[in-house]
Order: sequence, then structure tokens, then C-alpha cells
Amino acid sequence: MSTRLRFIFHYPEGTGPEADALASGPLHEIAAAAEGAGFDGFSLSEHPAPGERWLASGGHQTLDPLVALSYAAAATRHLRLVTYLAVAPYRNPLLLAKAAATLDVLSGGRLTLGLGAGYQKSEFHALGVELAERNALFDEALEVLPLHWSGESFSYRGRHFDARQVIARPRPVQDPIPVWIGGNSRLARRRAAERAQGWMPMSGPAQLTATARTPALGSLAELAAQTAEMRATAESAGRPEPLDVVFSYPDRSIAAPAADTDRHRAAFAEIEKAGATWVVVSSGTRDPSATREFLTAFGETYLQA
Repeated sequence: MSTRLRFIFHYPEGTGPEADALASGPLHEIAAAAEGAGFDGFSLSEHPAPGERWLASGGHQTLDPLVALSYAAAATRHLRLVTYLAVAPYRNPLLLAKAAATLDVLSGGRLTLGLGAGYQKSEFHALGVELAERNALFDEALEVLPLHWSGESFSYRGRHFDARQVIARPRPVQDPIPVWIGGNSRLARRRAAERAQGWMPMSGPAQLTATARTPALGSLAELAAQTAEMRATAESAGRPEPLDVVFSYPDRSIAAPAADTDRHRAAFAEIEKAGATWVVVSSGTRDPSATREFLTAFGETYLQA
């Protein structure tokens, strides 16, 4: 767990079917600018086959996060590379493990693998994955990832695959690659406590959490209570380190970082008090110069003071 509140810049994603996924600026340049501004992490999300209706109602296009973060890795030196988040049931877990290990090796050990169960029914259909199996497939992935990353021989019989005495090399640099679990449910917190290194609750209005098929988060007091319960569960299970908690900053006025600074600083302090160790912010910008201006201003105001 962090000893101070750390900040992740989430690359802005355009909404709608015609959105340009790179309108906010060349990915490698924006990642390097985020690192230069003092951000600790850089994140991307995942929707490989978003439904047209969902896009038309405010959904967003994305890059493939593991491929794109590999590109960002080559332009940076210290920035954590975060999938916020990748949908575990969409992939065979051996392929997910290999992609993650590859990125971790190439980046010198900088990947944080944020994972979720997924929610968009049409996307599950498009990818040939049963929505009803998403929790079972998620749990399979959480079991397979450390086996694959160990570099030792293992066998595992899944619902749709049968790995017999396989060995995957090279091993990741990190042991283990940090896994953060997304979602607000009790099940998500239990997964984080028992099998992962962090929890990524979803903040936002009830309409958003309902669409994502997860309970609404509620207040920071509720976040604090759930965080304390989750960490106590992890401690009782013999987990060696306290878990990270990653909070997405919901106040969109942060797009003007130099305005209302006292209010934002107070909000960050309350988020940290509730137990969060990382905060995700985004600029909402759809222009490269505006994105760079945001990064510079946020860094000077909150990260370099």
C-alpha cells in the first residue's frame, strides 16, 4: 500500500460511435507529459466490441489497453501502467497472463493489472462469452494468473480449456504483478482481500453503477467502512501487505486544476482519510494542447507543491 496518496492520469476517451480514440493527443507524448508532470500512473480502459446503442448513449471507444500501455511504456521510465480496467472474462486466462507478463517484462516491472468482470451484454455476445459465466470465468483467471507467472510447470482444467503441464516464460519482473479488482459488490471486495493487491470501487451516479451492474458506492464514509472491512479480511487471511484502494475522482471541475484548489485539496484529503491510496483523474480534453495544459497545471498545483 502507498505511504502517500498517488495520482493516476486516465487518458481521456471520446464518447460516441464516431469518437477518435486518440483525439486527446499522441499516446506516447501524453504518457511522457503525465510522467513529467509528476503523475504516478497512466491508465486506459477496455471495450473491444462496444455496442452501437451504448456508444450512442454516452459510451466510449478505447484502445486495447495492454497493447497501448506497451507503447506508453517505451516513452516513459517510472510511470505505473494501469489497466483501468481490463475485462478478465473476455480472454482465455493464459493469453491474459502472457500479455500481462510481456508488458511487465518490457516495461521493467511497471504494470498494474486492473481487472473487472464486465457488464455490457452485447459485448459479451460479440466476443462469444456467456455473460452468465462472467463470475466463474473471473475466478478462473485469478487462479490461473499466478500459476502462469510462476514460470513453473502447472496444469489447470477450466470451463473452456484444459492446460496440461505447461510452462510459461519469461516470468514477470514483479512477483506478483499487482492485480486490482474492480467493482462495488461484496464479492469484488472479497476477491480483492483474498486474491489481489488492490480494490477499484466505481464512483459516480446511480445510473452509471446500474449500467455497470454493480451496487452504488455511496459516501466516503461508506468507502471507509468497506475499505476497513476488506483490509481486515485480508489481514485475517494472512495477507502480508495492506491492500491499495483506487478511487476515481468524480468532480469534473478538476478539468480546470488551478480553480477551487482549496476545495479539491480538501476533497483529496478526505479521500485519503477514507483509506484510498490512489486517485484517478482525467481531463476530459479532446485536443492535444489542452491535454498537455491540464497535465502541467495539475502537476504544478497538486503534485509538485
